[in-house]
Amino acid sequence: MKIAIIGCGTIANAAHIPSYIKNPEAQIKYFCDNIPERAKKAVKEYECGIAITDYREALADPEISAVSICTPNNVHATIAIDAMRAGKHVLCEKPAACTYAEALEMQKVQHETGMTLNIGVVNRFNDNVNLIKKYIDSGKLGDVYRVYASFRAHRSIPGLGGIFTTKAIAGGGALIDWGVHYLDIVMYCCGDPNVRTVSGEAFCKLGVDMKNYAYDFMWAGPPNYSGTYDVDDSVTALIRTAGPTITINGAWAENIGVGETYIDFIGDKAGIRLKYGGDFTLYTAEHGALVEYKPVIKTKDMFQSEIDDFIRCIKTGEKNAAHIDTVIITAQMMQAIYDSAEAHREVVL
Repeated sequence: MKIAIIGCGTIANAAHIPSYIKNPEAQIKYFCDNIPERAKKAVKEYECGIAITDYREALADPEISAVSICTPNNVHATIAIDAMRAGKHVLCEKPAACTYAEALEMQKVQHETGMTLNIGVVNRFNDNVNLIKKYIDSGKLGDVYRVYASFRAHRSIPGLGGIFTTKAIAGGGALIDWGVHYLDIVMYCCGDPNVRTVSGEAFCKLGVDMKNYAYDFMWAGPPNYSGTYDVDDSVTALIRTAGPTITINGAWAENIGVGETYIDFIGDKAGIRLKYGGDFTLYTAEHGALVEYKPVIKTKDMFQSEIDDFIRCIKTGEKNAAHIDTVIITAQMMQAIYDSAEAHREVVL
């Protein structure tokens, strides 16, 4: 199955490209990037493929079965829609799009064309996350009535003044970059319950005075002081669903020097704290004693599992947990948080 990689930046090199190379049923034919050097570097490094700068060249090739979209957020919808209409299956990195309206259009075209459209909510392929889901589904936690998600860092705005901090390109900041993963884990583990109301606030504070922004870490740096900073560096929200109430507390940057990256699933029989990207601990009471334990499991690479299952879905026509029909609810939630923050009132869905 011949694949085109569209966008040859960090996530493509760290996850998509190595995973396709390890899958015996896939072969990368094109590396596409609007910065020619990136595409050429990929060809040289991975010893395969053709470097191109216009993704339409790959879409016009009848040999191409699927594309991985690893570009900035603002072109996710356009490329995905073009690809599906060209008869290509699509794996699009998270978030699906900058806005809920764009994500809905992607879903509409998927239904029209019948092509696979999966979104890169890779934690749905995380073995610890899937074990938590099994615990919740089996009733081990009882009634999961509340979930708290924290994705907080001290001063870690990525690439100040670049694509991550420009709303027209990224669609948002800490929420759409980090929060999408946390919200998606919560919804997945809790059975994707319908969302009823959303109340949120988003703050653009610490990065505004870019030249005086002192930072701990900037993985997408260096700073571009002539660039733009108009996205949220912190966000908070209360979400009521048909299942649990969800509270989020997130920040790329805040004046608290303690990072907190975890999700608490709180049930009336037991509770779980998941360390994001790591293991989890279950807390309960047994025979009058307070008990906690930490399952130890062998975990597979979740990006490899994501790519392998994308290939499987293309072959079988099945929908997996990352299909647009399932994960579009996260786009709706994020849009509602931003809308609520702008209006300073609760949004009813």
